[in-house]
Amino acid sequence: MTSVQIDAYLRRLGIARPPRPTSETLRELHLRHLRTIPFENLSVHLGEEITLEEKRLLDKVTEARRGGFCYELNGAFGTLLAALGYEVELLAGRVYGDEGRPGIPYDHLALRVRTGDGDTWLADVGFGAHSHGPLSYAARGEQDDPGGRFRVVDAGPDPAGVPGGAAPGTGDLDVVRDGKPQYRLETRPRALGDFAAGAWWHSTSPRSHFTRSLVCSLLTEDGGRTTLSGRRLRTTAADGTHGTRELETDEEVLTVYRERFGIELSCVPTVRNP
Repeated sequence: MTSVQIDAYLRRLGIARPPRPTSETLRELHLRHLRTIPFENLSVHLGEEITLEEKRLLDKVTEARRGGFCYELNGAFGTLLAALGYEVELLAGRVYGDEGRPGIPYDHLALRVRTGDGDTWLADVGFGAHSHGPLSYAARGEQDDPGGRFRVVDAGPDPAGVPGGAAPGTGDLDVVRDGKPQYRLETRPRALGDFAAGAWWHSTSPRSHFTRSLVCSLLTEDGGRTTLSGRRLRTTAADGTHGTRELETDEEVLTVYRERFGIELSCVPTVRNP
């Protein structure tokens, strides 16, 4: 990552280049990322190729001023953190579905980040509604965050079972939010290219929720969330209250993308049948 690319990324986040890779700076970068760069799957429905290469990811975030889904967001963020002096490892996860079973291999990409002050964190800016800050990787107790009450626990041997129950250090971890498992995380470091099959599946398979729906979502400055799903705009306040309205015209949709998410589009994306 070049110095020019670093500065462009930090400008989008609205942060000056930090002098040292500290835990405090990581928390600031994490929060600014969630507030600035949307979680979105528009490329899937605009016919745009998703390529997990460093330059392509950085160009999408800094030049095109777009967002992406987990592979793109955490892939780009991990590249930035490494360039700023953090020790970053890519971890593969499998997201728990409504039936309580984890999804496909390489279903999700998260980051294990070691700081210059010796702490290790689980950073994830690519899971939509999740923790606002990085989670302590080693802690096994409850971690309170504006996004909920989280735990990182040693996973049991049954991939469909209740999280927890395995002896510490035996393998996978479960990331739990408000008592509900979010994803199962492998602890072996991976390369960005390892996630290509997962990204391809999620952008082409009729079984993937990304091919069956449109989403563009961003954390707001007050801790709420703004989400556009097709033509349905949903605003959620920090206390959980929310409002929903249907956008009637293409111009309204394009205006919301531009004004709420900073995304300039020439046409309204619609769900494409895979």
